[in-house]
Amino acid sequence: PPPPPAFSVKTVLLCCLLLIPFLAVPVQSQTPLPTAPPRLTNPTVMAPCGLPASYAEFTSAATVTTFNMTADCVFNSWSVQDGLAFLYFSSGEFTINGNGHSIIGPSNGWTLFVENAGTVLNLNQATIRQNSANNAISVEAARLNARNVIFRDNTNGIAALFVFSSEVHLRDVQFLNNRVTGGTRPLVRSDGAGSLIVITNGIFRGNIVSGNDMLTVSNNGAARLEGCIISENNFQTDGVTPANSFRATDSGSDFQDNRGGCPKRKKEEKVPTATPTPRPLAVTCPALSQFGIAVQATYGLASGVQCQRLDGGGIGIQSIVEAGFIEAVDIWGYVEQGVEVCFPQSGRLLFLDARTMPRAIMPLESTVVNGQTCASIASPGSIVLMPN
Repeated sequence: PPPPPAFSVKTVLLCCLLLIPFLAVPVQSQTPLPTAPPRLTNPTVMAPCGLPASYAEFTSAATVTTFNMTADCVFNSWSVQDGLAFLYFSSGEFTINGNGHSIIGPSNGWTLFVENAGTVLNLNQATIRQNSANNAISVEAARLNARNVIFRDNTNGIAALFVFSSEVHLRDVQFLNNRVTGGTRPLVRSDGAGSLIVITNGIFRGNIVSGNDMLTVSNNGAARLEGCIISENNFQTDGVTPANSFRATDSGSDFQDNRGGCPKRKKEEKVPTATPTPRPLAVTCPALSQFGIAVQATYGLASGVQCQRLDGGGIGIQSIVEAGFIEAVDIWGYVEQGVEVCFPQSGRLLFLDARTMPRAIMPLESTVVNGQTCASIASPGSIVLMPN
């Protein structure tokens, strides 16, 4: 008789029955892979805060080149696309006027990326906070000019600010309570030939880094410190070992410490005692109580501190007036002793520094006490209460 077939009829039928469940599953039931949000190129419509609402790239073809923030901008988590930041500037010159507001997040992507020769970003009066990616801001083969900018509460793997073969000028900058966790990393890093960071007047306070440095220069980079640079209460990851150094890590790099020192605060002194021919001091701060504004000074309101409530003309900065400020007070005289001002309304505070001309605008940390918005200052200037 002929040899039996390799597969019997029963075997074929059994195989078909086993395949039916798999063939019956429709293709559309499969879960699609997550994708990054669509990239906006040179958008002209901004979110209510004054910046794009989603991931965007700006080039020299953009018709919108100046952004005026009117509120805090919150960038949510997103799937990283092409390894770029939430706002990517690849050519042309752009300006972001923060007007004292914050650029927040995203939690898993860089906030700002400035790249390529000829690309310039001017960043003014803004706070960069709560970013949790490799860098809060990266600048590569480009230029960043930042004035009155605060880096606060960022958690980064490489640096809060990373500069590669680029030129960066920071004036009146603050790095507060940031944390760098990856490897042995500084808070600010200048890397690569042609890279230059110039910091004029800066505060480094309450930061934690995985190495020993607030700033490092490497691989033929350069950095300069100028003016008043304060570095205090910064620690390594153990929370005990101080980390306050600024340095070049190799012989091919250039680090120049040109700090000119910081203005000395007046020594604490008691209220002057009366003399046979006393010179009366004007006591103006108690008058603000009629508007619900409370002022306290370390040595009392008769110690020489002076106060005046301001209208829009007294503020003299159109962007603040147009943003709808709630209240404003100018403080001068013996302010170095420490002066606290409390407004009856809630809001955020700006400080207009009287030591600069025109007055520099800086966000002012505040606390809420019994429903009042309060802040303390130790130098003359104006405190402006803005809507949240």
